[in-house]
Formats: sequence, C-alpha cells, structure tokens
Amino acid sequence: MARKDFLDIVSLDRAEITHLLDQAVPFKDLFTRSVKKVPALKGKTVLMLFYEPSTRTLSSFEVAAKRLSADVTIFDVPRSSVSKGESVRDTIDTLQAMRADYIVVRHRLAGQPAAIARQTNASVINAGDGAHAHPTQALLDAFTFREVYPEMEGRKVVIMGDILHSRVARSTSTIFEKLGVEVAFCGPGSLVPQTRFRRFTNYDEAMKWGPDAIYLLRVQKERQDAPFFPSDREYHSVFGITEERLKRISDKGVYVMHPGPINRGVELCDGVLDYERCLISQQVENGIAARMAVLFGLKPKVS
Repeated sequence: MARKDFLDIVSLDRAEITHLLDQAVPFKDLFTRSVKKVPALKGKTVLMLFYEPSTRTLSSFEVAAKRLSADVTIFDVPRSSVSKGESVRDTIDTLQAMRADYIVVRHRLAGQPAAIARQTNASVINAGDGAHAHPTQALLDAFTFREVYPEMEGRKVVIMGDILHSRVARSTSTIFEKLGVEVAFCGPGSLVPQTRFRRFTNYDEAMKWGPDAIYLLRVQKERQDAPFFPSDREYHSVFGITEERLKRISDKGVYVMHPGPINRGVELCDGVLDYERCLISQQVENGIAARMAVLFGLKPKVS
C-alpha cells in the first residue's frame, strides 16, 4: 500500500483492503506468540493527537506502534495550548517542527484529519472524525469477520442501532460491501437514514433475513441534540439483544460484534459477553494487528 495517509475506506479499492488484511495476519501471529516486538518502525515517531476522549482506539494504536518499535508521544490536548485557543493549524505547524513520522488523529469535526494531512509531511491516520469515518475500526471488523468466514463473499451482516450518528456504521458497512458482504441496517426509524443498504425497522425482520453476524452499535447520546427513543429500557426491549433474543441467536449460530464501549442493558444483556460466538474481545485483540498493518504500510514524506 503506497499511500501517505489512511483517512477513510471509501478511497481504498478491494485489492488494497485485502493486502492490509493479509498483512495483519503475521502481525497477529507475532504478538500472540513469544515475540512481542519487531524493529519495523525503529527510529520512527508516532504522535497521538486525540481531540476526543478514547480508551480502546488510543491504547490500541499505542500498543501497535510500540510493537513495531516506534517511539510514541501522546499529545495531551486538554493541557496544551489548544485550551488557550490555539488553532489546529497552529498546533500542526508546531508538531511538524518536531518531525513526527506518523500522526494519529481523532477529532469531533468531520474532515479534520484530511485537512491535517494536507498540512504535514507526516503520515496521518484517521482515528475517527465526527460522524464521518473510522477506517481502522472498519479494518479490524473485516479482519475479525474474515477469521470466522474466510470466504466473505455473499455473507450477511446486520448493523443495528444508532446508524445516523455512527462513523463506525459508515466505514464498516463500506468495507464489508467492498469485500462482497451483504449489509443491512436496523434500528429506530429516527436513527436509520435512507441509504443504498437494505433497511429493517424491527429485530424480527432482520433475523428473517438470515444474517451471519449482528453488529451492535452504541447509542451515541453525546451526538444527539434531542431524544430519539423514550428510554434505555425501551430501546433494549425493542432493539437490544435480550436474554430471549440471545437464545434465538445462539440457536441460529449468529455471531455478535460491537465496536465498544458497551452499554450493558441497552444494546445487549450481560449474557452476550459469555456467548461462544461473541467476537467483541476478538475485535479488541485484532485492533492491534490491523493498526500495525496500517502503520507498517504507510509511507511518510519525512525521512
């Protein structure tokens, strides 16, 4: 993959996606065995620039970079000059002088990582921008799904929940589509916009379609300016995986995925995490391998 930046899934073709997925395999083999580190990025610097809070994505990128032997700096946005009104452009000019090779960016505004990429010679990786894109999440989702279904063509995935506000829904549905997986959306009508994908309005309709996996999304209340459903309890009873629905899912052998963080009692019941076909922990582990593949594959302009 001869790219400087990794900003979205839309701009990638199937061959590029497959190459990254293939590259992630030996990286996962590496860190799940005795060898935890390789010198692939020794002497390189990876800068984490997160304008939004994150646990999983930030720590996953940090571990991925360190396992490639890169030096990692986490830019403390709340304690930086950003809190004094410094613009993103001025921040990047400052960081450019520090000669970072890679900048991993999360920002509340869609398009901000792309704007930063145009301003710097470093390779910029989008770790989530507004409701626009989360490409490394999509890559790890596809990698996880491919582990259980090596032949992905013609498989079916229902993405369920807050589609409207979800950058994960946009990126993950796109990568699945590019890899030949059929995608459908399901959730409250107010949270499922009209798109090119099949749209279900209730759980029973979605299950009749015969999905191989249900991909649950967190309800993103922080991005909602008004309530989209009466209560968490109501949402769980209509669109969540309840104990009763878990039994039906288990009987059909359907896999369950979730990008995290999880809201227990909203999108899923506690029993889902003990379900033998729950892939949530596998997704977290695969995030490291997928992000190692991205870092390894990019070509910064800086020396």
